[in-house]
Amino acid sequence: MTRERKGRMTPDFTGARWFKSSASSVTGCVEVAHLPDGLVALRDSKDVSKPPHVFNRREWHAFLTGVRNGEFELPV
Repeated sequence: MTRERKGRMTPDFTGARWFKSSASSVTGCVEVAHLPDGLVALRDSKDVSKPPHVFNRREWHAFLTGVRNGEFELPV
């Protein structure tokens, strides 16, 4: 379910089930929640007070493709 806030629709995270990434480490942990309406939320598990990034299905697919292709790797 989403609610309107300042002209934007924001998901309701109440009852969201967060899953920690299997690739997480002590220094870098992310959690993912699959939300109603096909949305996916991604948050930093070390600071859950920060709002999560929310993706629609197309954005989530593009994000995962970028991760798999190394688009977010830091330069050496």
